[in-house]
Amino acid sequence: MGSLKEGSYIILDGEPCKIVSREHFKPGKHGSAKVRLVAISITTGSKKSYVSPAESRVEVPMIDKRSGQITSVMDNSVQVMDLETFEVFETPKPSPEEAAELNGTLGPGTEVEYWLMLGKTKIMRIKGGS
Repeated sequence: MGSLKEGSYIILDGEPCKIVSREHFKPGKHGSAKVRLVAISITTGSKKSYVSPAESRVEVPMIDKRSGQITSVMDNSVQVMDLETFEVFETPKPSPEEAAELNGTLGPGTEVEYWLMLGKTKIMRIKGGS
């Protein structure tokens, strides 16, 4: 826990989260050094706080960054075809705030980078369009 840095990823409450702030507290008279983390969930965007001894172990998610092409856009989801395996799957449509950060529009034929973590997928950026 003591070796984690801001910007790294951790699993909290079964969700992959990005650490946005980290505080390290010195050991006291009767206790060990503590670390306080504030992280934001990658999938839901909710803020989480976690306090633990500095020597404790934590889980770190395996993030698989892949390329895909959007085949269709529905009301609440987007259908994406993986450009390596040609597998087609549905992933939740980015919220309006997230879509503004993508700097582009999601439409059929748009090439995107998506992350696969803990069995969940999320579109992270637009690579190019047709």
